[in-house]
Amino acid sequence: MNPIFLKAFQLILSLSILIIVHEFGHFMFARLFKVRVEKFYLFFNPWFSLFKFKPKNSDTEYGIGWLPLGGYVKIAGMIDESMDKEQLAKPAEPWEFRAKPAGQRLLIMVGGVLMNFILAIFIYSMILFTWGDKYVPLKNATLGMEFSETAQKIGFKDGDILLRTDKEELDRFNENTLRRIAESKEVAILRDGQPAFVTIPANFMKQLISEKKGFASIRFPMVVKKPIEGKPASKAGMLANDSLIAINGATTLTAVDVMESLSKNAGKEINLAFYRDGALDSCKITPDATGKIGIEIKNETEIYTSKVSSYSFLNSFPAGVTKGVDKLTNYAGSMKYVFTKEGASSLGGFGTLGSIFPSEWNWLGFWEITAFLSIILAFMNILPIPALDGGHVLFVLYELVTRRKPSEKFLEYAQMGGMILLFGLLLFANGNDLFRFLFK
Repeated sequence: MNPIFLKAFQLILSLSILIIVHEFGHFMFARLFKVRVEKFYLFFNPWFSLFKFKPKNSDTEYGIGWLPLGGYVKIAGMIDESMDKEQLAKPAEPWEFRAKPAGQRLLIMVGGVLMNFILAIFIYSMILFTWGDKYVPLKNATLGMEFSETAQKIGFKDGDILLRTDKEELDRFNENTLRRIAESKEVAILRDGQPAFVTIPANFMKQLISEKKGFASIRFPMVVKKPIEGKPASKAGMLANDSLIAINGATTLTAVDVMESLSKNAGKEINLAFYRDGALDSCKITPDATGKIGIEIKNETEIYTSKVSSYSFLNSFPAGVTKGVDKLTNYAGSMKYVFTKEGASSLGGFGTLGSIFPSEWNWLGFWEITAFLSIILAFMNILPIPALDGGHVLFVLYELVTRRKPSEKFLEYAQMGGMILLFGLLLFANGNDLFRFLFK
C-alpha cells in the first residue's frame, strides 16, 4: 500500500477508535442516570449520513457521518453543537439532561475524558504485557547522539553521550528527555571519553520549536538484519549481521552516514566495505535509483545492550497506569510552549497527525501512537473552553459553588463562541500544514 494512504488509513482507524470510546463515556453515564440519548454518531453528519439505524424500542439513532472532524452523542435537553433551540424552549422533561442534578450532569460531561484516559492506560498495559519495555540506556549508546543544527549551536557535538541534567540522571531517550534538558541550566555529557558540560539557554525550547529541526537521535552503526531477496544487497552476497563501515573508501560510522552516502551514489556502482564475523570484507554493489540497496537494518535496541522489562498480565496494569499518568503529566507540562509565537507556528492539523504514523504497518507503533493520542484527546477536551467538555464542566462547577445555574441563553452564546474559536483553531492548524506542504 502507498505510504501516504497507509498513514491516512491508520489515522482514520485510530481516531475512529478514540471517538467511539470518548462518546461512549458520555453515553454510558447518560444512560446510567436515565437521560435520553437521541443520537450516537462517529463523525459529523450535516445534511446526510453515510449510515444510520435505530434499533426497535430504542430512543437512540446510531450512525456514521461523512465529515471526519470528530463525533457526538446528542443528549436530550443539553446545549451542544446541535443547538436544538426548539427542544430547549419547552419545559424540562424528567429524562432530559437539564432536569438532572448538577453532580449527575458533571459525571455525564467528564465521561468522555475519563474513558479516553482509561483507554490509554489499557493500551499501555497491553503493550507492556505483549512487548514489554525495551530501551537502550543512554550510557550504552557508545556512538552517542546525532544532534540537530540548533542543538549544535549551543554546544552539543555529534557523538556526545548524554549523562544527566543539573536535576537528574538521563537514563533513556524519549519524548520527556528534551523537556528535561530544555528546563535545566546545564547538561553533563561524555565527549571523546572525557566529561564535559553544555550550558542550556533559557529559550532553548523556543529555538527548537522555531527552527523546526528537532533535537537529537541515537547514533548506531548500520548492521544488516536481513537482505531482501532479489535486491542489490542479496545479489552482491551480503548476509545478516554484516556491519557497513565504508563506501568508496570513505568511512561511514553511523547508519545515517551510510544512507546519505548511498543516496549520493544512487544508480552508481560503489565499493562497499563491511565487517563479517570480525573480519573486514567488501563487495561491488549498485544502489537503486532511490539510493537503496535492499536490506532491513537492525535498530539501536538490537545493536546496543538494552534494558528489558517484562510484565505479567496483572503486573501490566499498575505499570500501564504509571505510564499513562507520566505521559499525561509530561504532555500537560509541555503545553506552556504551545502558547508562544513559536509554539503556535508549530501547530498542525490532520496532515501532521497522519505523518506521525509509521509508513509500514507496525502494530506496536500504531498502538503507542493511538494511546498517546487518547491522552491528548482527554487533555484537550477537559480544557475550560465552551463547546468542549471542559467548558460544560466549568459551568456545572460554577453552579455547584454558587448554587446558581447559568441561563440557557448564556449557555447558547457560550456554545456558539466556543464553536467559532475551535473552528478557527482547526483552520489555523490545517492552514499551517498546507503552508508547510507548499513551501517546505
